[in-house]
Amino acid sequence: MMKILPLVFPLICLSAQTAALEPEPRTMPPTIDKALLGQILFFDKNLSFTGNLNCASCHSPDHAFVDVRETSAQGMVSQGDDPHKFGNRNSPTMMYAKFSPAFHFDEQAKEYVGGQFWDGRAADLQEQAGNPPLDPLEMAMPDKLEVVKRLWQTPMYVNLLTAHYGKDVWKSVETVYAAMEEAISTFQQQKQLLAPFDAKYDKFLQGKAALTEQEEQGRELFFDSQGANCASCHQLQQHVGHFEETFTNYRYYNLGVPKNRRLLSHNQLSDEFVDLGLFANPKVKGDEMQKGKFKVPTLRNVAVTAPYMHNGVFKELRTVLLFLDHYNNPIRKINPETDRLWSEPEYAPTVAHNKLKAKALSDAEIDALEAFLKTLTDERYEALLK
Repeated sequence: MMKILPLVFPLICLSAQTAALEPEPRTMPPTIDKALLGQILFFDKNLSFTGNLNCASCHSPDHAFVDVRETSAQGMVSQGDDPHKFGNRNSPTMMYAKFSPAFHFDEQAKEYVGGQFWDGRAADLQEQAGNPPLDPLEMAMPDKLEVVKRLWQTPMYVNLLTAHYGKDVWKSVETVYAAMEEAISTFQQQKQLLAPFDAKYDKFLQGKAALTEQEEQGRELFFDSQGANCASCHQLQQHVGHFEETFTNYRYYNLGVPKNRRLLSHNQLSDEFVDLGLFANPKVKGDEMQKGKFKVPTLRNVAVTAPYMHNGVFKELRTVLLFLDHYNNPIRKINPETDRLWSEPEYAPTVAHNKLKAKALSDAEIDALEAFLKTLTDERYEALLK
């Protein structure tokens, strides 16, 4: 059994960024519960190979938990611990992630549901938390043992992990690593800031705020199956106006998103590269019908979490709306960001044309939808709205 070192609480572990999670300044609490332990781990750069990266690097709490660092990738994807390495997918917001069910196959609908990441390869938040430290494009630690060594070399972690998981946690690398994962997932599940439900839309439902005429028009279009039909993918609850709507059904679809040529060039990938999405998840067991499908993201804080889609191909929220409308509207021929015709889907055979059916929208209706989507911005991030 490893010797348990004296308990210390180095204030440096609670960085200014960590404290920024709280609406008011906080002092060191007399005890550190499991959620706060997970929060400290979330901000610890020592868990990356060269100490350049922590979880908050790609998920900034000051910007709706997305990556806003200024790098050569211009937000399309995230820079790793090695500054010369970048991921191939856009870092999604962590907000409201706790509501995603465990990854599974819905036998009735014949669809995969839930999980974490764009392809659901992590069944739940705990499994997700263990991926970034070992990803060579992210925190780049060589293996679990090296991560556990870093934890063991920090007296605070030795004592806190022992306090929360017992002395037997140190019996194996696997048990220590699992404890770290569980602590980080506890932070994500228990921290109210990660799911505050305090946007203007929520206040409207509570009778504490009124939508403008334009926002109300957008709301009606959003939920109308004969209108924009957004809710066919971006509504979880049974009825419109549910107080904790996360604006995703957690399922996987191919929307015909085009390749991001800028990303291919930046990451020095072949023009023939195709991200097959859900198909890359070993749990789908090579099902060809899952190629090109990606998890439906939450629309909470969507107005402040650009760029968009799994590959960051669209810079503006309005472009996403115009792209989706182009399937039904013959006047939407040009991508306003490129001034060229919309590019072909990255992977065409599985495009969900049935999900993309909607009425053609006017410019005013596009404006209204965008206005409504802005009402999904949590109060803390309203200052980021354009």
